[in-house]
Amino acid sequence: MGVDPRSQKRSSHVASRPMRPVKLGPISVPTPVVLSPMAGVTNWPFRVICEEYGPDGLYVAEMITARALVARNPKALRLCRFAPSENVRSLQLYGVNPAIVEQAARIVVDEHMADHVDLNFGCPVPKVTRRGGGSALPWKTDLFAEIISRVVRVCEPADIPVTAKIRVGIDHEHETFLEAGRLAQDEGCAAVTLHARTTAEYYGGHSDWTRIAQLKQALDIPVFGNGDIWGADDALAMVEQTGCDGVAIGRGCQGRPWLFADIKHAFAGSAERCNPTLGEVCRVIMRHAELLTEFYDGDERMAVHDLRKHIAWYLKGFPVGGATRKSFMECESLDDVRCQIDRLDPSVRFPERVVDKPRGRVRFAKKVHLPYGWLDSRTTTHQERETLFGDDPMDASY
Repeated sequence: MGVDPRSQKRSSHVASRPMRPVKLGPISVPTPVVLSPMAGVTNWPFRVICEEYGPDGLYVAEMITARALVARNPKALRLCRFAPSENVRSLQLYGVNPAIVEQAARIVVDEHMADHVDLNFGCPVPKVTRRGGGSALPWKTDLFAEIISRVVRVCEPADIPVTAKIRVGIDHEHETFLEAGRLAQDEGCAAVTLHARTTAEYYGGHSDWTRIAQLKQALDIPVFGNGDIWGADDALAMVEQTGCDGVAIGRGCQGRPWLFADIKHAFAGSAERCNPTLGEVCRVIMRHAELLTEFYDGDERMAVHDLRKHIAWYLKGFPVGGATRKSFMECESLDDVRCQIDRLDPSVRFPERVVDKPRGRVRFAKKVHLPYGWLDSRTTTHQERETLFGDDPMDASY
């Protein structure tokens, strides 16, 4: 269990020095803040809204399953879309089979899909880890190094930087982050992001920022810190306490895309923060709904259904009442959303009690799901590879 970073938060609310841009190969990230990939959240409509608040960060698409991309799965291809306004097209790939991940990377390069590729070695979800993927994979050092090596070999000639997202380890008896960070650096990664929790900790408790400091000390490439950044002051505190080169934002921006503006101001040494009224938040909701409609090729019903989880986050803390929230959840069209928005008082201020407070679900994993015998060795056996690289329905569709 990590130390609560909020208990050590600085009180000045401004950076002691402006943050330096981070270079990822040919890409410069002037404000070193990353929108972390989140399944079902970071499609291009949400990325565009976040980027409009903080236009010079890095906004990564939600995880693409390598086998699904190779199979030309329609949902995977939809998730690979980027808006014309996106400054850097960042795509995250997930896979266990190095050959399949390499094929997916080749598609990304040959079809000019992205400017930056991130590799997912941080997902703690059981359906991923039980296949040896996500945050379970760095335990197998041969597999971890091979995936990175193959993807870098494909992307390097196209001048596409490759980065990796990792966790501290499977649990505190099986930590991998320092070794994984060094391997990622040795195999050609341009940067590493560390979510400072183990797989076993899932999203519960507090992330242990001391691990980010350890990784930063161990590597020469940039290190981004991730975990428990709920406001700009948390981002400042993480940088001050760990020396990391930048921060990655996950659940903290759910329903609060303006967090990227707050962090941009904080990193520039300004105390300016966004405190939107309910009316301003509703304008964001409506814009989000319209962009999702475009994302779903004009299908308002699909767009509004996708929007529902975001509305719950946008309205968190506002005194709008359970009946209003239920009505939003029953919307089937853009007009339905407008109708509900028109019933709200636009002058209501953003509630202080939820400012810079945790967002999203705080979920604890009861156990870590791993392939049979996974922890017996740090390298894969021939039999393990045969099992892992077989047909995997979860890996081929969504």
